[in-house]
Amino acid sequence: MSRLETPERATHAVSDSSDRIHPIVKNDGRHISTVAVHAGEHRQKPGDSITDPIFCASTYTFRDTQSVIDYIEQEQPREEYGRYGNPGERVAERKLAALEGAEDAVLYSSGMAALVGLLMAKLNSGDEVIFFDECYHRSREFCSKHMSRFGVKTIQVPACDYDAMEAAITPNTRMLISESPTNPHLSVVDLDRFADIGRRTGVETLIDATLATPYNLRPIEAGVDYVLHSATKYLGGHNDLLAGVVAGSKEKMEPVRNLRGIMGAINGPQNVYLLLRGLKTFELRMGRHNENGMKVAEFLDGHSRVEKVYYPGLKSHRDYAIAKRQMRGFGGLVTFLLKDADWRATADVIDAVTIPRIAPSLGGVESLIEQPLVMSYYQRTPEERKQFGIPDNMIRMSCGIEDPDDLIADLAQALDSTA
Repeated sequence: MSRLETPERATHAVSDSSDRIHPIVKNDGRHISTVAVHAGEHRQKPGDSITDPIFCASTYTFRDTQSVIDYIEQEQPREEYGRYGNPGERVAERKLAALEGAEDAVLYSSGMAALVGLLMAKLNSGDEVIFFDECYHRSREFCSKHMSRFGVKTIQVPACDYDAMEAAITPNTRMLISESPTNPHLSVVDLDRFADIGRRTGVETLIDATLATPYNLRPIEAGVDYVLHSATKYLGGHNDLLAGVVAGSKEKMEPVRNLRGIMGAINGPQNVYLLLRGLKTFELRMGRHNENGMKVAEFLDGHSRVEKVYYPGLKSHRDYAIAKRQMRGFGGLVTFLLKDADWRATADVIDAVTIPRIAPSLGGVESLIEQPLVMSYYQRTPEERKQFGIPDNMIRMSCGIEDPDDLIADLAQALDSTA
């Protein structure tokens, strides 16, 4: 056996390379598919496994008392207790930060937990937040119903009305919040204008880019302070996990991470594993989601039974020029209105499809379809639904990764058979 083949030499090689982590922000010019597979991971992993192991420990042991003191005084990068972090979780956070082009990312148990955690870390009694009014209804509900109990005021202005947003800013305003694209109308925020308002007024900015993903939109590069994702959707990609993430600078994320350690809004080790596995194929899946969304939107836009299609990749969309300038693709979510249809006729079309499943959520490999009136706004009054822009004849479809011709044929038969 040669010297190079000795067990001692092999062990030493593993030790030398085990601390090498694939880069986080610059990525050495690597493409997003390579980043999704490798970023944030150690080059050599425990047990020489190619995949990161699942760490199920709730607590982590110390060799002796001095090692505890060293950990506290020297702030050594290791784990102490499961509520504060998990080795697999930190891999996922590094990878998500790399995909977003951010310095840091904090993983949560869900997208809503991420929003709640960020706002609780950043807002105090007497502060104000300003929303564009097209947003996920639970985000709106948390701010208007629950943050108000702690003295935080929520102001809503029309989506993409930048003059109205700036005019609403007061000395108490602490954060400007929007989705892009918005849910379910798919309005697209001009990130440069949005970030510029925040910079000029000294107010932090947050974009929920769940519907766009880091593949299609780069809010951090535009100067937005925080980017939020429900990782349950496209990042996980398989309708089998819940997770959320907020990304931003290390300085801004530090109090967010500290509060998460107190709140305990962490993700389980099995979910972290599923998220890491889903991210490996993120770039491939997003290519098909974008393709399917575009083809389905074009089909619906030309169908005689469709009154209107909301999809930023269509030239008829209000924000097409902005979307074309700042988005790489337009995602798999398509919202449309049926012509001359009441809620029952609209439900008949949904009931007639055979490939998409009737369900909330989006971003998984399976196509999903829903009627927002029934799925999310059933208990709202007609006046409230009108205020939120939710008509009875609205359908929201999340295109999965099935063959686009099959999805179109299925929609065609559903529209024709219920006419």
